[in-house]
Amino acid sequence: MKLTICLQGQEPVKREYEDSVLIRDIADEMQKTHPYRIVLARIDGHVQPLSRTLTYGSKLELLDIRDPGALMCYQSSLLLLYIKAVHDVAGKDVSVRINNSLSKGLHTSVRGVRVTETFTAAVEARMRELSAEALPITKQSYSRERLRELMKQYSRIKDLDRLVNMPDVQIVDVFSLKDEMMMSSYELVPDTGYIDLFEVMAYRHGILVRFPHPSNPSVILPFEEQKLLYDAFSEESRWCKLTGVYLSSDLNRSILNGTVRDLVFMNEALHEKKITEIANAIAESGKRIILIAGPSSSGKTTFANRLCIQLRVAGLNPLYLGTDDYFVDRNDMEKGPDGEYDFEGLDALDRDLLNRDLQALIDGKTVDIPTYNFKLGMKEFGKRITSIEPGRPIVIEGIHGLNPALTEQIADSEKFRIYISPLAQLNIDHYNRIPTTDARKLRRIVRDAQFRGINAAQTIHMWPKVSRGEETNIFPYNDLADMFFNSQCIYELAVLKKYAKPQLEIITDDQPEYPEAQRLLKLLSYFVTLVEDDLIPNNSIIREFIGGSVIV
Repeated sequence: MKLTICLQGQEPVKREYEDSVLIRDIADEMQKTHPYRIVLARIDGHVQPLSRTLTYGSKLELLDIRDPGALMCYQSSLLLLYIKAVHDVAGKDVSVRINNSLSKGLHTSVRGVRVTETFTAAVEARMRELSAEALPITKQSYSRERLRELMKQYSRIKDLDRLVNMPDVQIVDVFSLKDEMMMSSYELVPDTGYIDLFEVMAYRHGILVRFPHPSNPSVILPFEEQKLLYDAFSEESRWCKLTGVYLSSDLNRSILNGTVRDLVFMNEALHEKKITEIANAIAESGKRIILIAGPSSSGKTTFANRLCIQLRVAGLNPLYLGTDDYFVDRNDMEKGPDGEYDFEGLDALDRDLLNRDLQALIDGKTVDIPTYNFKLGMKEFGKRITSIEPGRPIVIEGIHGLNPALTEQIADSEKFRIYISPLAQLNIDHYNRIPTTDARKLRRIVRDAQFRGINAAQTIHMWPKVSRGEETNIFPYNDLADMFFNSQCIYELAVLKKYAKPQLEIITDDQPEYPEAQRLLKLLSYFVTLVEDDLIPNNSIIREFIGGSVIV
């Protein structure tokens, strides 16, 4: 069997093997010259665990955690190890819940035992013991019918109820580490010896399980406090409690039994309440420059417009500016190493002009605000000659809003900063979370296809570049915000499904975007489709992506 073997960042090599060979053996051979731990494989575009025996194929890709699928493989494997260690230390009656991503890790809750630094240290020590033993992690795939029989047999009524409310899920993969079992949407590593890089720490009434970041897969990055995000997730937990929706099956039940209308309206009411709270805080602060920032597909435009309305209700009359109108003229813009213009970098903006205009407006002067012509690649003037009254705020929306360098010539005492992102608190089950970035990616896939003539494969292809820009330009500054707005709509994946699924399904296995498309399709399979868009108010955040908005 002739194989072309591809390692990330290395030139492909050709090898010839017997008719069957264990992928793990090939990975072990290639690991000798690869700096990062190989945890997953793809055969001709199809994801496969390292434990798979290879009997066919022409192209074998070996993946470390710089690949999104391999990162989720490592995270899921680490969580199984962690859950096993918690139960070994505290007993099976203790329950574990994976809450959300935080500080380059996952925040978890442990119920039934007092979480102390001593307990956390014992859990980490047990994890390292299990890792050193290189214990096998096995996989068993069950049909929907067979799994229902097993759940009845073991009286796992809650799990059975969740499965009943996931009609699109036909096959469920269950992974076992000795006596510990966990369902997972991702492949796991062959044994615990692969899970050797992690950190466990007590944090805020729970335990933080930290792992390497794709930017540096060989180390655990230093811990950074993210109080703003923690508080936002805590608020989202309260919202989940109010709506009674914690898991995808809870949302599905609401759709199937016809009560989803109330859920949609309650979600929108919670959003409006939070926007009103932010507007009132701005009014009380007396600050003039309102900066809004967030990663791609956060719903910044809808939020900014709704905030402007609430500011008017509070007695203010804001002027709205988008940083896109301050792009450097294309003739003056330098191309990146890939030969393309970097519209997401800070240097793509004419910051001097933006700062002069803002200061002039604050000082009561008349300003000729530019409008950027994207077809011509240049700013145009003479269309928005503007001045504002004393005390009138200026709302500025853009990905660099929280970066001090954007408005460095404006006094900090004039600035009120808002960070916006959809922080998904809705999980598939207590062990399987929905990554926040997946919600944003699906939003963008839908919006690109609906309004920009960009198909799902192109959006997936562009996403790593978008993510790198966010890591550089947005995430380092989110804790500078005065307030946070969580733009997640608890029902949104059920809505996005009917738009995203057809787009993802047309990506074929000979396209490099196929594995990611299949991963997203699997995620969507846990949700019942919410067919009736008429239920969604026309000023909702989600309307920015599916269409029908009256506010953007």
